[in-house]
Amino acid sequence: MSSQLTTAAYGHVLTNAAIWSADSRWIVYDTRSSVDGSVFDGTRIERVEVATGRVEVLYESPQGSCCGVVTASPVDDRVVFIHGPERPTAEWTYAAFRRRGMVVHTSHPGHATTLDARDLLPPYTPGALRGGSHVHLFSSDGRLVHFTYEDAVLAAAEQAGAAGEKNLRGVGVSVCDHAVAVPETHPRNHDGSSFSVLVTQLTDSPRPGSNDISRACEEAWVGTAGYHRADGLLQRYAIAFQGTVLTTSGEAIVEAFLVDLPDDPRELMQASDAPLAGTPTTRPAPPRGVSQRRLTFTSHRCHPGLSGPRHWLRSSPDGSHIAMLMKDDAGVVQLFSISPVGGEPRQVTNLPWSVASCFSWHPDGSRVAFVADGSVMTVDIASGQTHRLSTPVHDDTAPRPEACVFSPDGTRIAYVRTVPVGAGRERHNQIFVVSAA
Repeated sequence: MSSQLTTAAYGHVLTNAAIWSADSRWIVYDTRSSVDGSVFDGTRIERVEVATGRVEVLYESPQGSCCGVVTASPVDDRVVFIHGPERPTAEWTYAAFRRRGMVVHTSHPGHATTLDARDLLPPYTPGALRGGSHVHLFSSDGRLVHFTYEDAVLAAAEQAGAAGEKNLRGVGVSVCDHAVAVPETHPRNHDGSSFSVLVTQLTDSPRPGSNDISRACEEAWVGTAGYHRADGLLQRYAIAFQGTVLTTSGEAIVEAFLVDLPDDPRELMQASDAPLAGTPTTRPAPPRGVSQRRLTFTSHRCHPGLSGPRHWLRSSPDGSHIAMLMKDDAGVVQLFSISPVGGEPRQVTNLPWSVASCFSWHPDGSRVAFVADGSVMTVDIASGQTHRLSTPVHDDTAPRPEACVFSPDGTRIAYVRTVPVGAGRERHNQIFVVSAA
């Protein structure tokens, strides 16, 4: 049975994962006004107590800035979210390459620290970025945060027609509690509480039929304690992500990739053959000990590539399965999974309707929750049997596609519907929960 948690006449936007507090007591969200969150105009990070509906403001952005896309730590009271520029100007407005991560402890609302440092002028500072980070997610032990990234330095050079590598979306990692200080040589420079690096290898002009990628995004940690490699050893930290490749015929499709990270997070602070911080004409380079590989090869399929609604790859808690969305031969979007060591993807669902949302795993790894046919559903991973948990809704108040998230205790699933509120009957996103039993 579903219940509505929020009722206020403003937007409530959930991120696609990690929206519950570690004790399953609270849900964190932002207040962007657009139902899909595409307009970055929220100014508050809030949380709602599931048992009572009580709302607390955790952060309010100052000086004309906005904030959003909040996730919670699985081990303590930290939350992390996107922060746009304070005192925005025509030359420095909100953009994918002009944002940063911000961290707040829920025990100290309003007191925020910047996650990732920024240094916009050479010589660039190792551990600092030169652009914007987005969709931050803590590792299961809280020591690392992954994010997607775009580069302001290369974006400006590209716009000016200068020679150099392109600004391409990639995946990065922040090593928590390793602060980085940058010089005050640019008004938009700032220090950070963590050492941040990029971990994906991108190519401006991918070779058709190769594993070169021109975009990396929609990533996820693999396993709560990593995964077991083909040699049986434990790979402690790894990130699965979506990478854009070219088929042999030159068609751009999206495939699943994985990047293995060093077991000791401090090793992410060590450069490989190219500068961690990049140069005026090159992207920041992955650290030493980082290895990237491709998981799926789908160009032969009737409908090649990952597809369906925008979604993030998600790993089972034990790290043995990485879930994704692809079309079956009939063109219906289904849930598939693949082992982090590779092999053929396995079709999990066999629905007459397309999976219509992001998805999440039950904490015991037995089920995945998603939206289809206007309802919140779960699928049993072993059998493929699906269960409808909410009454189907087929109008514009149906469950939204952006989030369908199990609580850490596995008893409830949070999602969003856009419903009329107040005397004027204006439509706003509201947060709902449904029992996962």
